[in-house]
This record gives sequence, C-alpha cells and structure tokens, in this order.
Amino acid sequence: MCPVDNQRDPQRPDPDALLAQVQAQERRASRGKLRVYFGASAGVGKTYAMLTAARQLQADGHDVVVGVVESHGRNETASLVNGLEVLPQKEISYRGKAITEFDIDAALARQPALILIDELAHTNAPDSRHPKRWQDVEELLDAGIDVFTTVNVQHLESLNDVVGGITGIRIGETLPDTVFDEANEVVLVDITADELLMRLKAGKVYQAQQAERAARNFFRKGNLIALRELALRRTADRVEDDVQAYRIEKSIHAVWKTDSALLACVGPRMGGEHVIRSTARLASQLNANWHAIYVETPQLQHLPSAHRERILKILKLAQDNGATTAILAGNDIALAIVDYARSHNFSNIIVGRGHPAWPWRTGYLKRIAAYAPDMDLIEIGHANPEEPPVLERSNAAARHTEGRKLSSSKRRPARQWSYFWAAAASLVTALAAMPLSLYLDLANIVMFFLLTVVLVAVRLGRGPAVAATFVGIIAFDFFFVPPRFSFAVSYLQYLVTFAIMLAVSLITGHLTADLRYQARVASHRESRSRALYEFARELSGALQTEQIFESTRTFIQRTFRAQATLLLPDEAGHLQPPPLAPGEESTVSPVSALEHLYKLDMGIAQWAFDHAISAGIGTDTLPGGSFFYLPLVAPMRTRGLLAIQPENRHWMLIPEQRRQLDTFATLAAIALERVHYIEIAQGALIRMESERLRNSLLSALSHDLRTPLTSLVGLSDSLVRSAPLAPPQRELAVALRDEALRMNNLVSNLLDMAHIQSGEVKLNLQWQPFEEVVGSALRTCRSQLIQHHMQTRLAHDLPLVRFDAVLIERVLCNLLENASKYTPPDSCFIIAAEVKARFLEVIVSDNGPGLPRGMEEAIFEKFTRGERESAKPGVGLGLAICRAIVEAHGGTIHAETASTGGASFVFTLPLGTPPDMPKMDESAVNLVNEGDTPDDAVLSRPAEL
Repeated sequence: MCPVDNQRDPQRPDPDALLAQVQAQERRASRGKLRVYFGASAGVGKTYAMLTAARQLQADGHDVVVGVVESHGRNETASLVNGLEVLPQKEISYRGKAITEFDIDAALARQPALILIDELAHTNAPDSRHPKRWQDVEELLDAGIDVFTTVNVQHLESLNDVVGGITGIRIGETLPDTVFDEANEVVLVDITADELLMRLKAGKVYQAQQAERAARNFFRKGNLIALRELALRRTADRVEDDVQAYRIEKSIHAVWKTDSALLACVGPRMGGEHVIRSTARLASQLNANWHAIYVETPQLQHLPSAHRERILKILKLAQDNGATTAILAGNDIALAIVDYARSHNFSNIIVGRGHPAWPWRTGYLKRIAAYAPDMDLIEIGHANPEEPPVLERSNAAARHTEGRKLSSSKRRPARQWSYFWAAAASLVTALAAMPLSLYLDLANIVMFFLLTVVLVAVRLGRGPAVAATFVGIIAFDFFFVPPRFSFAVSYLQYLVTFAIMLAVSLITGHLTADLRYQARVASHRESRSRALYEFARELSGALQTEQIFESTRTFIQRTFRAQATLLLPDEAGHLQPPPLAPGEESTVSPVSALEHLYKLDMGIAQWAFDHAISAGIGTDTLPGGSFFYLPLVAPMRTRGLLAIQPENRHWMLIPEQRRQLDTFATLAAIALERVHYIEIAQGALIRMESERLRNSLLSALSHDLRTPLTSLVGLSDSLVRSAPLAPPQRELAVALRDEALRMNNLVSNLLDMAHIQSGEVKLNLQWQPFEEVVGSALRTCRSQLIQHHMQTRLAHDLPLVRFDAVLIERVLCNLLENASKYTPPDSCFIIAAEVKARFLEVIVSDNGPGLPRGMEEAIFEKFTRGERESAKPGVGLGLAICRAIVEAHGGTIHAETASTGGASFVFTLPLGTPPDMPKMDESAVNLVNEGDTPDDAVLSRPAEL
C-alpha cells in the first residue's frame, strides 16, 4: 500500500493552486469581464435586470451599448432600451429571406466599454462569422470589451438532457458549461413558480396565443419548480468555486461552513465499514459530496497483510458508494486529517466511536478537536458492540491463516533478521573503535555509535534503530567505560552520559526513520508522475494502432508489474485478439489461442466492453478471476479493453494505483480515438482529392467533347433532312442522329455535374409561375414520352415561386427521362404540385415496376443506377444533378414508392413572399389538368401577364 500525500504545514497555502490562480488572473487581466444573468426559464426578468443595471452604469458615466436585446413584446423591457445606444443589426439573406443578426464587426469597430448581448445560447444564421452567439461574445471579451448577457438553465449543455427529461421538450440551443463557469460574475434572477405563472397569464411573458400554448406545455408548475431547483443548485456550485478560489487567493485556512460535504476517517481497527455506510447514508440524505481517507503512519505500514487488505476493501467500499478516497501519509493522524479537511474546506469530520479499551482512539479524537475547534466532529456508534462487523466475521479465519503464514514465512523472519543486523552493527562499531580508544576521547567514541544508529535507521527503519541504540549503549559501557570489560560504572556521571546517549540516539533514529519514510513516499509519487509523463509522450507520437498497442502493454507491464494485453473491436463491436508472436501460433482459432495463452475469458471481456464497466479483480463482477478487465472509454465511444493480470492482487484495491491505471487507460483510449479520426480524415482527404480530380477530368473531357459532338449532331440531323434516302440508309441516318443526341446529353450531364460541384453555377432566381416550367419540360421531353400517357395535377391556386426556370426544367426533364427508361410502354406519368406549409411540393410519379428495395437514397448518388447491369443508356448522373439543383434552391428531394405501385420522386421549393400579381386564368390550368398526352400539356399565361 503506497501512501501518496506528504504532511504539509496547514498554514502554508498550496503553491500549485496559487500559481494557477495567478496565471488565471493574468489571462483575465487583458480580457473583458463577462456578467451572466441566470434564470430558471424565460420570463423571470433576466433581460429586465440586465437593462436596469446597464442604465445605472450609463448614469454613472460608463460607455454602454446595446448589441442585441430581445424584448419578445414586453413593453416594460422595451422601454428600458430607450436612451441607450443601439447598434444596428446586420441583415443576412437565407433561403430567400432577410434575417437580422448581431453585427460583431460593428461592435468591434465601436469598441464600447460595455455591450449588452441577450440570449447567449442563440444560434446564428448561416454565413455568420460564428455559428453560436457565445462565440461572438468570446471574441468581444478577447478584444477587451465587457459583456452583459442572459442564460436560462435549460441552455447549459450538461443539464440539457435533465431538462428534456423533466419537461419532455428537447432544447436545441445550448452552450458549453465552461462559458458559464468562466464568467466573472453570475447574477441569479429568481422568482417563484406561482409568480411566473401569474406573469404568464397577465401577458408579461408571451403574447396571448403563445402564452396559452406555453402554459399547456413548458410552463407547467411542476416543470417550473424543478427548473428553479436546477438553477439554484447550479448557481450554488458556481458560487462554491468562487469561494474556494477566494480562499486560495487570500490564503484563508479557517473552514467556512458554506457546504455540507462530509469527511469520513477510517483506521486500522474494526468498524470502518459501519463508518463508511453511515456516512454514505448521511451524504445521500443531505445530497452532499463526501470523501473517505485513511492516514498511514510509519508504524501502520508494518501491519499484517490481512489488515492492510481489509483497509483497502473499506476504501473500495467507500468509492463504490460515491466517495472520493485517498490514503494520506503522516506521523500525526489527527494533524493529517485536519490538514486534509482544511485544504478541501470540510467542516464535518466523521469518525468511529472509540472502544473503552482503546485509549489511543480517544486521544486522537481529542487532538482533532484541539487542532480544529471550528469543525464539527461526528462520532458513529458501533453497528453491534457484541460482535465484529460482517466483513470481519466472514474473513476472520482466512485473514488469521494468511497472516500467520506471512508472519512465519516472510514478514517475521525479515523483521528478526533486521534486528539481528542492527545489533551486529553496534557490536562491530564497538570492536572497530577499540583500537582508537587510546587516541580518542570517550565523547568521540560516542559519535561512532550515534553514526551507526543513523545508518541503521536509514537502512532498516525505526525498530532496528532502537535495538541498535540499546546494544550500542551496552557495548559502550562494556568496552569503553572504566572499569572496562564489565558492566560496573565507576562514576555516576557516566549514567548521565548513558541517558543522554540513549535520548539522542532514539531521537536521531526516529527522525532518520521518518525522513526515510518521507523519501520513499516522494519516490513513489515521482515514479508515478514520470510513468504518466513517459506514457503520454510515447502515445503523442503514435500514428498507428499497433504502436499504441505495444506502448500500452509495455508501460503497464513495466509500471504495474503485471501481464497486460490490449483487445480492440472490429466493425461489429466484437473484441478481436491481438496478433500472436512467433512461436505462439496455434492450430485453433485466434480467440481460443489467446484464451489458452493468457488464460483470458473472452466472454467477460466482451461484457465489460459492451457495458463500459470494469470487471474481474477488485470489482463486483466475477472478482474471483485472475484478470482485471478495464474498458478504454474515449469521449466518443469505447475504443477497446485492457486485460491485466497482476502479480499481486492487492495493489488493484489501492485507490492511487487504480487512478493511475485509469489514467493510463484514458490516455490509451484517447490515442486510439485520435488515430481513428486521423484515418477517417486521411480517407476523407483522399476521397475529396479523388473527387476533385474526377470532376476536373470530367469537366475537361466534357468540354473538349462538346464541340465535335455538336458538329456530329448537326451533320447527322442535316443528313436525315437532306435529299430522299433509301429506307435502309434513312434508318442508319436516324440511328446515327439519335446516338449523337444521346451522347451529347450524356456529355452535357457530365459537364453540368462538374460545374455544380465546383460552385460555378449561379442561380438566376426569378418570381415566375410553376405551370410554365412544367409545360416547357413536357415540350422538351416530347420524344421520350410519346409512348406513354402523361397527366398533370396542378393546384388552381399555385403562387408565384422564385426559382431558376432553366435548372428546374432540367430537374423535371431528368425525372421524366428517368421514368421513361425504367417503365414499359403505355405507362402513366403524373406531375402533381401543391402548397404545403412554406414549400411548394412537386411529385413526379409513375405506375411502373417501382424502385429497388433499399435503393431509395442510394440512387441519388453519382454514377449509381437503378439496375446495375442494364442495356439502358445513361451513367447514373441524372438524379444526382436533380438533388444538387434542388438543394441549391433551398429545397429537398427524395424517392418513395407511389400509391400506384411505381416510383415517386418528391421535391420541394421554398415559397417566400411573392409580389402581388393577377391570378392565372383557370382555363390554362384546366388545359393541363385535362390533357392526357404531351401535345395537350401546353401551358400559357394570359397575355396581360
């Protein structure tokens, strides 16, 4: 068991904490100050409080500017803006609409002392500099501008799921908790739920229609009470951090009873389990954090193995019940406890009640009370004074047997030999000093014995040093004090010499042993820090999974003296064994070979990986196994599993060792995730580069082929229209023209796709009737539709729509051409259009064989066809072009199975606000809706349009 904390002067501030505080102050000195007005929900008065404070500052002469304030129709709030300078907002065009957003460039140019930015979690419109308003605020703070802002509790990222579970409504706009925690000030604006509901009913939160809807959903009394509790608790946590920072900054060591946190202290005696369980119940009742500590003195390090294992199990029990555990090192148990309590601002110390037969227990309780008169000391009674705890009874026989074995075979012989060597060292010193007694005074001879005691204390510890002291005094009396070679003392002053020699030797040995103990503690701590540093440095340069695997296994084996292997999952989430080294091959499967080689249970390993929970040694899941299974949990997902077989099972229960192992696992998981995303990024980069090269090649080839193909189409058409040809020759000329036209359309598709993906296509958006582009598309596709029946079902009241007529006509033509290729003759095609919500929905359907199952989305990808092997012309670009054009207009397109059993393609176009125009003559619409052939489907507007 390795102690981790050195004893520290309780009056000395933590230098690391002070350094971090100074660095934070230096960073904040050049930044603006952020004040957050925090509330449980809308309507509590955050914006009102912010504006009131801003007006007061303006009256005091401060330069105050309103960046953005949302009054939501509240007259009281809007009236407070009067008299304040308001920055003009920036207009952003999005999907044909003008959206106003906060103009960060105007704010930076104005450079006010204070700016008001309402609704910190707001999502900015596309094409804004930052996607979130809190990022705008960060830039303002970096520029040295102070900011006042508002936040509701449901917008904090860590509480988003909690609020969603309470209210049943998912909040889409959130901000990281770090923004809230790093604010210079947090002002809680709070009112009761009943008062807020009265404000809602009076129309002071939302307008009447919105208020009625809100009262039925979000603004229910239970929701508001729960949100208020969350806001109060989150503010309390934030204020607690401020209190702790202030205590560190001002070097305040007195405990401030601002928190109900509990500190449970366990010792080597029985009853520690009852203390832990009682503290856990108290912490649950108080909803408080709690710690559990054990102070290990040099004397306690020599406890039998069974006792030390019991202490570790008690700390593991505390950790399983939600406590933060620690093993402290010190010579004074009471002082170590008080020092830990002061450093963590604990005002409640919980200990077990001492037994009347244990006066030392009462003594250290009194010392705790003397060291910390300002703390509350709580004693926990015995669970059953007549019998030891369950853990003691269940393991008593095993511990007795194990302790006796250890004492007889290892520990006692080692201790006996250390005492023998200590006594022998004093005797050797006496024999070595005898020739020098003729030349040196007795006082100098005494120094030799003191030096021996110091060396024995450094090498063997406190007990052997005491033995060396007594043997040295006896040897000094026998060999050097007159009369020599007898234990008689001729002068009484030699008795004083013996007493002083004994006292000096004991004190020197005690101090030296303590120094040895502290040096060993520091050595353990330094070795752990060095191991973490070297492991992190090794992983930072790893670019392949194999490097991470080898580094992790090597470092764990070297640091923890344990056999370790790393298991990684496949794409299906099943753990795969690592490659076996030469000579380890087996004729069975790799998994079986791994289980045989390492004695692993892959079933337990897979369970631990799937549930992201440790299993095996030291856990509640199959603790009797020989392995410890530790999942490698990264921020995004579980990346693998460590299987560890320690040489000594006991170290797995030591909290510091487990934390170090967990840190190793976290570093390995992050490294695996980093390598995974590096591979994804490299693959994406390769695909992007391949796509760019392919588009460039297509564009170049299409451009170079277009000119000769145009000539070929013209020549073939001229040949068909020239002097009369014999039937066989005319048939060949028509076939030549048709193939040239098909090739020309193919090249046009390739060139259009290349232009669309390169961003070279600019939309010519005009307000125009959709009926006209339908008629134009039908005329263009007359030749492909001549063997099919065509129907149009256009609503009579279609508004004008803002779109690029040439491109939308291209969409309709591609959809009709696609339908004609994959349906038999005499099929029926339908074009329908109607207004749905804020979009014009257009449906092109047929009654053919329909779409291949599972291909509804894949057919919109480039070079993907409905039939992989087909004699039908085309390369699979038509639908990809349709999607690119529709999405460029701000709409969507998808495929589904039509009600008639065939394929149905649905795309939408945003409506916007069209200009006032006369309605279309219904006869024109009827002309289209009643026609059954392409020749009938000719649309026209009245002449006055």
